[in-house]
Amino acid sequence: MESTKSIFIFIAIMTGLVAVGLTGLRQSTKTIAETNEEVFNKRAILKSVQDYLDKSVADYGDEEVLDIFDSNIKQYVLDMEGNVLEEGENEDGEGVADEIDMAKESKKSEEERQLPLYVYNNDKGTFYILSVRGRGLWDAIWGTVALKEDLVTVAGASFDHAGETPGLGAEIKDNPAFSAQFSDKKIYAYNGEYTAVIVRKGGARNPEYEVDGISGATVTADGVTEMLQRGIKYYEPYLETLRPKNALGMK
Repeated sequence: MESTKSIFIFIAIMTGLVAVGLTGLRQSTKTIAETNEEVFNKRAILKSVQDYLDKSVADYGDEEVLDIFDSNIKQYVLDMEGNVLEEGENEDGEGVADEIDMAKESKKSEEERQLPLYVYNNDKGTFYILSVRGRGLWDAIWGTVALKEDLVTVAGASFDHAGETPGLGAEIKDNPAFSAQFSDKKIYAYNGEYTAVIVRKGGARNPEYEVDGISGATVTADGVTEMLQRGIKYYEPYLETLRPKNALGMK
């Protein structure tokens, strides 16, 4: 009986020690994990302006990525009416774009959502980076789209997903050729009609604002199209205040 009691005491002590140890380990690595996540997210954002960086995003060290954000990127938070929220006005108490959780925002009613906006400046120009989120075949898809200074022409785009099929829908992230197609596409047709960029099954029909779809991944491709058409449109109230006159080719 005494032996059984000792075993239970030993187990309880060891369980407590392990729990304390794991808690301490989690706390000690929390800052590192948060920094790694921050760098990962910022790399994804920079991929949308890959063609306007000095080298590939993959070749930048973590500190370089953070430095680009500190020196070349201004962050804003917009409401759905196109107003820029000052620091402290958004629900997280921050006025910076990277504090916005797009997954959480997508669960709100549209009129309550907040939008992150990144404005990247370098000697090659000014680029407006928009965040979009939608749904693919199996789960969420998301991405960033950079617009050139005319706010009509796409400078670049990058995409990611939560669970699309490898070799099919996952190609939106894994195949650089897919995202490369978006460079220099227009989000408006020649007559000023809003189109965003359309991912076309069977191949682009209008090279001005369409890209080729992914064979065998129609649902994911349609999801990207819907995400872009809706997600970019969310930013229109703000972009209209900046867009140069006649940028849409209309008198």
